[in-house]
Amino acid sequence: MRLIRYSVGGRVACGIVEGKRVAELRGDLFDTLERTGTEHGLDDVKVEVPLLPRTFYAAGLNCTDHIIEMAAKHGETPNIPQKPDMGYRAVNALIAHDEPVVIPRDATKVQYEGEIAVVIGKKAKHLSEADAFSCVLGYTIGNDVSERNWQKSDRTFWRSKNTDTFKPMGPWIETDLDLDAAETVVRVNDKETLRFKTNHILFGIAKFISTMKQYLTLYPSDVIWMGTDGVSPDLKPGDVVEIDISGIGTLRNPFVLEGPA
Repeated sequence: MRLIRYSVGGRVACGIVEGKRVAELRGDLFDTLERTGTEHGLDDVKVEVPLLPRTFYAAGLNCTDHIIEMAAKHGETPNIPQKPDMGYRAVNALIAHDEPVVIPRDATKVQYEGEIAVVIGKKAKHLSEADAFSCVLGYTIGNDVSERNWQKSDRTFWRSKNTDTFKPMGPWIETDLDLDAAETVVRVNDKETLRFKTNHILFGIAKFISTMKQYLTLYPSDVIWMGTDGVSPDLKPGDVVEIDISGIGTLRNPFVLEGPA
């Protein structure tokens, strides 16, 4: 099932994507939902961010190939983590499918990171790795846009990762996904720049959730972005980045230059 948050006629609603149609729902995304009987064409609605997270988590350095390639680019020895490492991102940076990523005028090295994002659907703590998926509602797509030169100098990544518009997410939440069969493909201006197995990560989703839940309570609407593979080209105004995860869909965003203050 694909759960979408959308707006039409100035009103925001939730629905189920069924082919090229959206069936409107009433109720709580994390409780009881029922159809209203209203439908829209998918092309006739504006896709919104699929949810506003209570807490926005992001796995750090969670793909071995990504770590090795990034280290090689900087002439460094790769440092492969020995345990899951979790950071945080800012909700203010979230934008929806098709909305523009705004590149600040003083940014010099902006890159994408195509990631699968886990949506938590139930309150949980102290789950074992075997039971970790019991709290998962579904999955969406994230683009962890990063300014790499700022990333080197900002100890908390406050600019490099959390600048307004730097976190596209969407287009919807897929509740039924075969993780092992999923593949992530990234295209810039219709040209493929990266392809990898979505679940080819250093520490899997269950490992991350079970580790986090030793110390943190996860709540409905929390999201966990799971990290990326490969290395991105530098992006410039006018570029369009598409991140496709098979079984979920495609997240597409244009990149534009910040206007005058």
